[in-house]
Amino acid sequence: MADYLSSTAPGGSAPTPDLSVQLGPLRLEHPLINASGTMEIFELAETFGPDILQRPPVAAYVPKTVTLQPRAGNPPPRILETAGGMINSVGLPGEGLEAFIRNDLPRLLALPCPVILSVGGFSLGEYVSLAGGLREALDRSVYKDWTARAGLELNVSCPNVHSGCASIGADPGETEAVVRAVRSVWPGLLVVKLTPNVADIAQVGQAAEAAGADALCAVNSYKGLVIDRRTLKPYLGNVVGGLSGPAIKPLALRAVYDLFERVKVPVIGVGGVGAVEDVLDFMACGAKVVAVGSCAFGDPYVACSLREELSKALCDRGLSAAEVVGYAHFRG
Repeated sequence: MADYLSSTAPGGSAPTPDLSVQLGPLRLEHPLINASGTMEIFELAETFGPDILQRPPVAAYVPKTVTLQPRAGNPPPRILETAGGMINSVGLPGEGLEAFIRNDLPRLLALPCPVILSVGGFSLGEYVSLAGGLREALDRSVYKDWTARAGLELNVSCPNVHSGCASIGADPGETEAVVRAVRSVWPGLLVVKLTPNVADIAQVGQAAEAAGADALCAVNSYKGLVIDRRTLKPYLGNVVGGLSGPAIKPLALRAVYDLFERVKVPVIGVGGVGAVEDVLDFMACGAKVVAVGSCAFGDPYVACSLREELSKALCDRGLSAAEVVGYAHFRG
């Protein structure tokens, strides 16, 4: 436990555990980030003030997934609260890569924390174009060593589009081909966000690792359907959507546990995180980093309280953050 007593609180009272995480070339001050699409930080700044931009609640910010061309998303209704979380069929709306590079990328790079850019495509070529376009823009930026500031997440798992994304991520061969092609044009951190809607998520994770992924994110939402009790028809305009929140946490934990057993790269765990116990559960199953998703819609600052509670929980247990990762796998 040598790395546990990293510092001492004012007055010499209690040790403060080291929460910092190295995720590829990115150094995170603590292991809590947001899931893509769950925290629109620039919109939040209009409500909560610019302090959220100067002191983001997360250790790394993940903006919503960017597609090559502009998209309107799926028809409404697109989101509904459920008994155990929420279901959505938003469908990756956005202005496309060109507008993202022009309007959003400079503001993202100005944040005081690292950013992990998320991209979603409908073919191997689109993923390569997205990664290549972002790299060219970053190479032109004032940040010459941008690999220490920006990473890339390949969303091969969105369940709310009818081609690409999850259809690619459901096949180990296609996943490996996409990751290998992107790896050839992207020198920074490369994260692959996996779909849970497969028989063996670890097999897909192994394919992504073999192709050059630096980390895996598990999981995206589970395919689900809600019936409108008035009409007895599917509620969502897209019929099916992605279920997230506390309802999926045991399933997400199993996915992270299986991945930790079968891959060597770090795992980012996500699915139903809202309390410090959830963070510890994911870390014990093997997550080096934990992402907050649906809970951030109700409380965009939830990661701040979770960070503080995690520090105390580790203190109480006499463990470092590094020692907790994979703890559930250790026998004896």
